[in-house]
Amino acid sequence: MRRFVCIHGHFYQPPRENPWTREIEREPSAAPYHDWNERIASECYGPNSASPLISDDGRIVEMANNYAKMSFDFGPTLLRWIESHYSELHARIVEADRESAATFSGHGSAMAQVYNHMIMPLASAADRRTQTRWGIQDFQRRFGRYPEGMWLPETAVDTDTLEALAEEGIKFTILSPHQALAVRKEGDGSWTDVSGGMIDTKRAYHCRLPSGLGISLFFYDDTISTRIAFGDLLSDGVRMAKAFLERFSQAEVPQLVSVASDGETYGHHHRNGHVSLTRSIWEVQKSGFASIVNYGLFLSLSPPSQEVRLEEPSAWSCSHGVERWRSNCGCGSEIRPGYNQEWRTPLRRSLDWLQDRLREVYTTEGQEVFDDGVVTLADLGGSGFGSRRGPQEYVENHARRGLGADGIKKGMNLVELAECGALMFASCAWFWEDISRPESRLMLRYAARAMELAKEVSGKDLEPDFSRRLSQAVPNDPAFRSGPGLFRQLVQPGSGA
Repeated sequence: MRRFVCIHGHFYQPPRENPWTREIEREPSAAPYHDWNERIASECYGPNSASPLISDDGRIVEMANNYAKMSFDFGPTLLRWIESHYSELHARIVEADRESAATFSGHGSAMAQVYNHMIMPLASAADRRTQTRWGIQDFQRRFGRYPEGMWLPETAVDTDTLEALAEEGIKFTILSPHQALAVRKEGDGSWTDVSGGMIDTKRAYHCRLPSGLGISLFFYDDTISTRIAFGDLLSDGVRMAKAFLERFSQAEVPQLVSVASDGETYGHHHRNGHVSLTRSIWEVQKSGFASIVNYGLFLSLSPPSQEVRLEEPSAWSCSHGVERWRSNCGCGSEIRPGYNQEWRTPLRRSLDWLQDRLREVYTTEGQEVFDDGVVTLADLGGSGFGSRRGPQEYVENHARRGLGADGIKKGMNLVELAECGALMFASCAWFWEDISRPESRLMLRYAARAMELAKEVSGKDLEPDFSRRLSQAVPNDPAFRSGPGLFRQLVQPGSGA
């Protein structure tokens, strides 16, 4: 078989928990459910783990775990919530990876994800390294193996980001075809321009990195992916399978038709999308014309023979590089005409400043608590931190000998400080039309909690300087006014509602 189909779902929700209680507060817009995580779990995450294969005459032929046949990644913070609230679903997701490894010659279909959806090209070198390691460690703890691939939030990429993945042994990631700039055969001197989405997406490519390392890159089929996410392909699984099968060329070489979209497409964005997904997978399999695979298996069957250069920095959801997450580039203005996103720059600068201060607090105060604060921070992703109880055992294992209860508590506060300092950079804080959106406000609450912890462990009050910097942001929502009080107004539950 030389023709293969791979369907990738990127499953992610922003961390919604109140950073003080570790519980998600009621979100009225998700009614009749308590919150959006619960609603999407009911509409998408759960149904995809037990989806009916429905015949033409309406009979249920069998029940399928879609995760076992598709390629997928889950945000670690989302899986943490699923593990806590839907333990059986969490177990089915993990089992699907084991089943896929048995089906696909040892290559599990689960990919790792950068820990909390930080836009990697805008992150510091330290944060890029931490986000990559934490994502890998969380993946290992859940799935019991080392990941082959890693999803980049918003597919945002640059050379430094790929270096961070390659340094940790990641073999591949997935990008939009519009992020490719030029290709050439391995060893050739001349490059062929493929900008504007013109790259052949039916093969894997090799990306050489300045360090001497390399990483394989897949580019999804943009036409079919767009029709799945925003068109009508998911209304009919047979038609969806036909779109895959018609995409192959006559070339007698291994070919991969792969698509990528938000995993929530299959059941949440499109009602009963999981049912169409199940039918489309079954149709491809029974066609005898192509086989379902995951990226790891295809890479082993058809290693890259061409190199690729990227447009960088770039992302799949911003036509201006990664400006959507730091400037008023125009992306997002269509959501609410008349609004601007000038607030993005002061928000980015304020959080960057705060992260530098938090790192100083962690480094200085951690010397009194940890045998090696750098190792403690680097290994945190596998600790299962973020639970209501806190990572007490983890801190005790990394603490200096003879440290008392007060010292252990301080260590736990430092670990929580580091986590909150990461969570406040989740991409959704900048994605939408206004800083008054719930997503931005939730991320600012993590900033507030981080500053509270910094004051507790070091006595340093970072909030006045942070508030002054954030005061330069100008909300569009008239219920919120820029100025020194903006930060406190934004982080108060229910303010401006």
